[in-house]
Amino acid sequence: MKKVLKYTLLTILITGFYGCADFEELENNNNRPSEVPASLILKGVLADLNESPWSSVHYGNQFSSVNYNYYGTNEYWTNASFNYLTLKNILKMEEVAAKSGSLTPYSALGKYLKAVFVVRMTQRVGDIPLDDALKGLDSKAPVYSTQKEVYKYVLRQLEEANTDLKALIAVNDLSLAGDFYFNNDLTKWRKAVNTFKLRVLISLSKKEADADLQVKSRFAAIVNDPVQYPVMTSNADNMNYVYNGTVQLYPTNPGNVGFQKGRYNMAQTYIKGLTDLNDPRVYVTANPAKGLVKPQGALEADDFGAYKGAPSGESLDDMSTKFSNGLYSAFNQKRYYSNFVGPEPGVQLSYWEMCFSIAEGINRGWATGNAATHYENGIKASMAFYRLFDGASVEITDQDNNQVLKTVTASVTNYLAQPSVAYAGNNATGLSQILTQKYLAFFQNSGQEAFFNYNRTGIPAFHAGPGTGNSGVIPKRWSYPNSEAFYNSDNYKAALQKQFGNLRDDLNGVLWVNQ
Repeated sequence: MKKVLKYTLLTILITGFYGCADFEELENNNNRPSEVPASLILKGVLADLNESPWSSVHYGNQFSSVNYNYYGTNEYWTNASFNYLTLKNILKMEEVAAKSGSLTPYSALGKYLKAVFVVRMTQRVGDIPLDDALKGLDSKAPVYSTQKEVYKYVLRQLEEANTDLKALIAVNDLSLAGDFYFNNDLTKWRKAVNTFKLRVLISLSKKEADADLQVKSRFAAIVNDPVQYPVMTSNADNMNYVYNGTVQLYPTNPGNVGFQKGRYNMAQTYIKGLTDLNDPRVYVTANPAKGLVKPQGALEADDFGAYKGAPSGESLDDMSTKFSNGLYSAFNQKRYYSNFVGPEPGVQLSYWEMCFSIAEGINRGWATGNAATHYENGIKASMAFYRLFDGASVEITDQDNNQVLKTVTASVTNYLAQPSVAYAGNNATGLSQILTQKYLAFFQNSGQEAFFNYNRTGIPAFHAGPGTGNSGVIPKRWSYPNSEAFYNSDNYKAALQKQFGNLRDDLNGVLWVNQ
């Protein structure tokens, strides 16, 4: 009886204390924010933007290879991943920012970021859900947009992003926060938008005659009008993901060297591309193969013949045995395992890529200008990334002990003067030179652009075999995520039929953009 009376009095006291208070108001926790600020959402989206060096992506680019099956294989991918969660976050960022005005840095960057993630998806699979994809319960089975429609959307978003950023810069809008790529500098973001647009346009080279896309005129407008379309002007404008060594660790570092050392080696496509051209970048990125260089072998450490990459299509057993016998080069162990911040940032978008894209466009007749100048500027910028200048000293180190085997002096001038490197003109040979140098400059940066460029042009020739899987054939695309076949079956089947004339989600199907 005492307990009943106690609880009854307690109930009366509580009721009397709160009276007719709004219980929804009482539920509010003033210590918990009701809305995440746009700057915090932006940070998350920008983190998703990062494509790291030394990931399995770069096996597919044929820059490096894994020779130890515990760490996987060199087989190519199967199912793609979609970025709709990131796109939803971008929409939320725009929604939050819109409360302070219709035009904000977040709305402008939102257009650019949507373009980037949409391009990544369509490059992998082809047609994708677009217009209806982010409507939630209002569109449980979104229809696929054709790849052409996707690219029209992307080009429109990039044009608007450039226009919006121009307006924001004109009024000196300083409200952006949360940007760790360009430290909230809208001028650099505008350069990145137009530089990325050049990447998109050059990826459409096989559709240069399409009247709707207007590839050539859009490309020429950017190249010929730097006031309306400012682009990157040096490596200082690169979009860099910087590893701070505490929270963001460089992917290869002293913390994992004991597990990884000796279980990765360089790939033939990249190494041979360098050594065929007597390219000093090989001294920076690779160690000489220990079985080929003195004292085990007969070659000097600076002999280009001492650098050997494994064919990416080689079986894992063969590759492992040959690497153990010292016949293949490891990536530079001292350079890439010395500290937690890494020897360089993770580059997402670069000045050197832009130079090669402009050179390619001029070579193809899309714009006027000196292709040779842009081609050479791209090479010089890539060399500078590795601190290779005329007169620079380069230490060649061994694989096991990081000891200096030899010191050589770089000469970029002499490199450019070689007949094999000097630009051959606006012809097929010159185009091949541009594409080869672009590939070499993509080493461990810019995500899968090296593969996408190969898929578009066939340059350089990638090595295929049992090690690459897919019956020894380099695939042309990824298959769709399994969730599409399960949750969006009718539209998924319709997209396959429209693109490939059958219902096979085939890795070897050729995408519209490359037809």
